[in-house]
Amino acid sequence: MSAENRKECLNLVAEARASGASSAKACDVLGVSVRTAERWATQPEDLRQGPKAKPAHMLTDAERHHILAVANSLEFANLPPCQIVPMLADRGEYIGSESSVYRILKSENMLTHRSRSQPRKHTKPEALVATGSNQIWSWDITYLRAAIKGTFYYLYLPMDIFSRMIVHWEIHERESPDHAAGMIEMACQKHEISKDQVTLHSDNGGPMKGATMLATLQRLGVAPSFSRPKVSDDNPYSESLFKTLKYCPSFPERGFGSIEEARAWVEKFVHWYNHIHLHSGINWVTPASRHQNQDQAVLRKRSHVYEIARQKNPARWSKQTRDWFRPNIVELNPGRQKKTDKKRILVQQAA
Repeated sequence: MSAENRKECLNLVAEARASGASSAKACDVLGVSVRTAERWATQPEDLRQGPKAKPAHMLTDAERHHILAVANSLEFANLPPCQIVPMLADRGEYIGSESSVYRILKSENMLTHRSRSQPRKHTKPEALVATGSNQIWSWDITYLRAAIKGTFYYLYLPMDIFSRMIVHWEIHERESPDHAAGMIEMACQKHEISKDQVTLHSDNGGPMKGATMLATLQRLGVAPSFSRPKVSDDNPYSESLFKTLKYCPSFPERGFGSIEEARAWVEKFVHWYNHIHLHSGINWVTPASRHQNQDQAVLRKRSHVYEIARQKNPARWSKQTRDWFRPNIVELNPGRQKKTDKKRILVQQAA
């Protein structure tokens, strides 16, 4: 650890102690021992020295330069050491062990792609914030197993992340951008969505990024948002909804006998989920009541009931009653705090 990082750790420990926390607790949060922190306070610089004698089998500078030249040659620039070394051995050549080649390339920061071709980088999608209904929708497609082995029906399901309400659903026998485009157009008509009102978030599947779907979104004035490839955490609300659906006690384990049977079951599930199910993410109100701004009255009534109970028996509550608050902000892919900020928060909590 550098001297600057050591100084920062010591400052965090000092802040924690000033707030009333013990040094041991603060050091435990930072992942260092108390003895180490005490040594850093008197000796901020690392005075340890490595061995003075060089290993007898150490590669010479000329050998290192030769390994780098071979690894970066036109023939081997796109290959890893695990392929370079055997190929040279087949020719009767030995420039060093596989681990030595790996170590030398790593020391020169050449262990990734050394040619002009670079892997595509995927950045985290932009954070989205919903403060009301019909601002951000999330949607995905899930498989519904049919009774015939190897056969599936496909459930298209968009939801509102602020209210968690299912705004529309359709079941088809195949995945298609045409079905996706018709589905989102029907949902926008049902909820009277105007242009530039809704952002639609999804993963990178073919139906989501098909030309027909993207053209429909542009015509409707719906802004598309996409997850990173193979990162389900970027689309958490739809993933959670599908788990609730498939872990429902009435979900048929042996599959649906027909597409009509699947549609009838999903229709019942959507009614239960929207109008009966008390959702934990919105403080145990129904998604439909929150979508229609009726949840505030429900939460106020609960607070009133608890306050009356507290007045009847004040000794039962040491502090305040349960806070039936209303989550007014819902984030999709919120930004991450810096490591230093996280450490600071942990130290403050320890205090």
